[in-house]
Amino acid sequence: VMRTTNTFGVQFITRTNKAKDGLLPIYARVTVDGRRVEISLKRWIKPSDWNGSKGMAKGSREEIKSLNHYLDEVQARIMECYQEMQVQKRLITADAIKSMFLGTDQKDFTLCKLVDYHNQAMRDTLTWGTMKNYFTTQKYIHRFLKERFGTTDMFLSELSYKFITDFEFYLRNYKPKDHQKPLGNNGVMKHLERFRKMVTMAVKMEWVSRDPFDKYQLKFHRVDRDFLNHEELEAVENKDFKIVRLQWVRDLFVFSCYTGLAYIDAMNLTPSNITIGIDGEYWLSTCRQKTDQPVRVPILPKAWEIIEKYKTHPRALQKGSVFPMISNQKLNSYLKEIADLCGIEKNLTFHLARHTFATTVTLCNGVPLETVSKMLGHSKITTTQVYAKVVEKKVSEDMQALRERLAAPKLMRRAK
Repeated sequence: VMRTTNTFGVQFITRTNKAKDGLLPIYARVTVDGRRVEISLKRWIKPSDWNGSKGMAKGSREEIKSLNHYLDEVQARIMECYQEMQVQKRLITADAIKSMFLGTDQKDFTLCKLVDYHNQAMRDTLTWGTMKNYFTTQKYIHRFLKERFGTTDMFLSELSYKFITDFEFYLRNYKPKDHQKPLGNNGVMKHLERFRKMVTMAVKMEWVSRDPFDKYQLKFHRVDRDFLNHEELEAVENKDFKIVRLQWVRDLFVFSCYTGLAYIDAMNLTPSNITIGIDGEYWLSTCRQKTDQPVRVPILPKAWEIIEKYKTHPRALQKGSVFPMISNQKLNSYLKEIADLCGIEKNLTFHLARHTFATTVTLCNGVPLETVSKMLGHSKITTTQVYAKVVEKKVSEDMQALRERLAAPKLMRRAK
């Protein structure tokens, strides 16, 4: 429920520190809920003609009367702005009242205009998948404004730290009316992260004077990545599929398990991405579409078999790519079938292959974290460390080897 009763006050003050030619400038000070702003009235007065305690000019001269009349008018107009905002159920802040009074009302600088501007400006830079997420964030902002403030838009000057924490609370408690699942902590944080990117854009363009996200911290929870273990990967590799499309989807999945390529990067592969590396072996040299990071991966025998299998495929030849094209959506729906047929309970998606490469294929076999990070095209090693945390099998093997090593000298001593 929106609070309609604010503590609100208007007083007139002069500023001695801004005196010019012995005259003091007059300001209207507007206070809402303890936050105050000052509006320069572009009027000047002698210190001796000003009554500070009453906040008005003193004396009965015509010019004094005229000035006091003007101050009364200003006060009435500010009060009017306040009441107008109450009627419109807008978020009332000292900044917003100042904007409305000055008539600058910051017409161009509203939240919805900013979101639209950001989404237009980023259309060519961001992929459709990322843009789709921004549109979802936009949808939640609209709903929040409507349900929380009963309004369709808001001035950027009205954004505050409290607005952000209220939006976070709204997202955490949002109950979808359709088949969607409610948002988890990281889902909420992703929306706030995207909202913050938009607000940062407004700060850079000086559409807003202060950053409401200044003291706000995003709190992500670490998520363990799912992956196929050695036995599950073998089951997928060795399963005999009668249906050609399932064979093909399985092959693409296994290819990614041995190269770590994301869906779009596997689909974009062309024969020119296959090069001879410094060791005289075949390597994949490409760039991650998501981050533009260069990726160079030596091709393991299993991956090479799959490349060989499809190099004469008519649809791949026609497209000039290594593999025939298939949409990510179709790929994932066929992978559900494959999981069923192989008796795998995990939610099999194409991206799970990338996680499997990071854990079961490389880290579990002793490939150092830095090397895995490079092959996955991660720009930060911390991204790769998520995988290292789940490789308990490796930890147990390493410690078992240590146990044996520590026990060996004792045996030698006993033998002596």
